[in-house]
Amino acid sequence: MRKAFNQELLKIAEKDPRVYMVLADIGYGEIEGFANAFPERFINCGVAEQNMTGVACGIAMEGNIAITYSIANFPTLRCLEQIRNDVCYHNANVKIIIIGGGMAYGPLGISHHSTEDLAIMRALPNMVVLAPCDLHEARSATHAMMLYTGPVYYRCGYKNEKDVHPGPVKFEIGKAITVRDGKDAAIIFCGTVGYEAKLAAEQLAESGINCRLISMHTIKPIDREAICRAARETGAIITVEEHNICGGLGSAAAEALMDEGLGNIKFKRLALPDVNVTAIGDQDWLRTYYKLDAPGIAEAVKGVLK
Repeated sequence: MRKAFNQELLKIAEKDPRVYMVLADIGYGEIEGFANAFPERFINCGVAEQNMTGVACGIAMEGNIAITYSIANFPTLRCLEQIRNDVCYHNANVKIIIIGGGMAYGPLGISHHSTEDLAIMRALPNMVVLAPCDLHEARSATHAMMLYTGPVYYRCGYKNEKDVHPGPVKFEIGKAITVRDGKDAAIIFCGTVGYEAKLAAEQLAESGINCRLISMHTIKPIDREAICRAARETGAIITVEEHNICGGLGSAAAEALMDEGLGNIKFKRLALPDVNVTAIGDQDWLRTYYKLDAPGIAEAVKGVLK
């Protein structure tokens, strides 16, 4: 997914001289295309994420579009004050890109996990929060993000993600995508764990349980209409995210349902427990460990419907 993002960004930068890329000494193997094509618009701030964010804000305040780019939580938690006070307060046109959302860097441990990011980023005023699920969404989300004026947080995958969609999608910020229809329950997911949700929906269909599958690629502004419509039409909502159970997609969906007076439906959040993820393994193993794989999701859906 990171390759897809960088490919689309390069296409956009070739047509728009306002696009700058600001790094914290990371990304080699993917960013050379941009660096070689536009050296005057490529800035490596070194391992100094606070400076990276401040530089990007200054570039944006001069009428440009600044991209900050690094792995996992480094472009967010390490420079949160600068994002809040510089980028969001000034509503600056800065796009914050993380590579390896969730537990994509599993073997490297908690320092490289990005499992609180959705909650933190969506709490910031003026911030749009995106979490595409596959290459099709990643490419379209890049273009949608660059057309939007203002701060955007883009939670990118790492590599070897499997497709949820069969082909290109129409991506609109704040508008969920229905992957498959169903009347028995609705599985709402965000990010690359969506592939496991897709497999779970297929497994459930084999046992006679037809689930609506919704990609909630925008966490903020969230598509409240899609959530509430699914609740009214299916009677059961299950959210799936590779994120701490506090404050992410599940919390946002619950807020939408409560605000609309839909507290009487069946509802369950599938996410990481509120713990430090100290287990060590690759992303697939960690998903299985925390029951965020297809069998775990299918089992949870069956439990809700019982």
